[in-house]
Amino acid sequence: MSGSSSRRPLRMGGLAVALVDGVPLFRDGMSALIHRTPGLRWVGATDRPNAALQLCERFRPDVMLVDSALDPRSQLSHMLVGSDPELTVLVLVAEPQRTTQYVAGALAAGVHGLVLRSAEQGAMVDAIRTVHAERRYLDVALTPMLTAPRGKLAHLPGPVQQPLSRREYQVLQLIADGLENQAIAKILFVSVETIRTHVKSILRKLAARDRTHAVAVAFRFGVLSPDDTRHDGPDDNDDLAEA
Repeated sequence: MSGSSSRRPLRMGGLAVALVDGVPLFRDGMSALIHRTPGLRWVGATDRPNAALQLCERFRPDVMLVDSALDPRSQLSHMLVGSDPELTVLVLVAEPQRTTQYVAGALAAGVHGLVLRSAEQGAMVDAIRTVHAERRYLDVALTPMLTAPRGKLAHLPGPVQQPLSRREYQVLQLIADGLENQAIAKILFVSVETIRTHVKSILRKLAARDRTHAVAVAFRFGVLSPDDTRHDGPDDNDDLAEA
């Protein structure tokens, strides 16, 4: 959704920024940068993709920074974008993901912007401000990714041609935990038939033969990571505290 009319009013203290990144030193550095930048406000960070949605629900950031290394198939970014139409998602692109396929997949997932994770501090701040104001931003170093032949942009890498919805991702996590449809239905407070529908969609999107194969494919291609099968409650996430 574009245009300023869809956004929540800017809160006291400036633009609220949160981060999902696996490197403690980077999280600390980004926290320090945001704290000392006028007009920006640090609200928290996590190193676990499965805690990112809880972070957003708890602190309601304006801009969510996502490390591409923790989201190699843009599944997390897709869920974040869908969870709050006012949230702006800016992906920090690490060197292994600096490819046409990754950029195309991230844009297809609905991210609002991409910036190199190695960007200078000034460029990072500019990216944060611009992506929130304009609802889109692309690092100039990544623009060559969009000049590749159209055929390369049209085909996402691996078997994951279409991102999973947030609910499908939750179901896949629970399948990976070894739960059957009836147990999953009770946890998610939906009917067993609804879970069967989600499972069919998951199998189709992952081009999987069955539930076991779907979990294997998900781990192989980064849709799931080992941490994604840990389901901590909101009060258990010490890393979701404001700094």
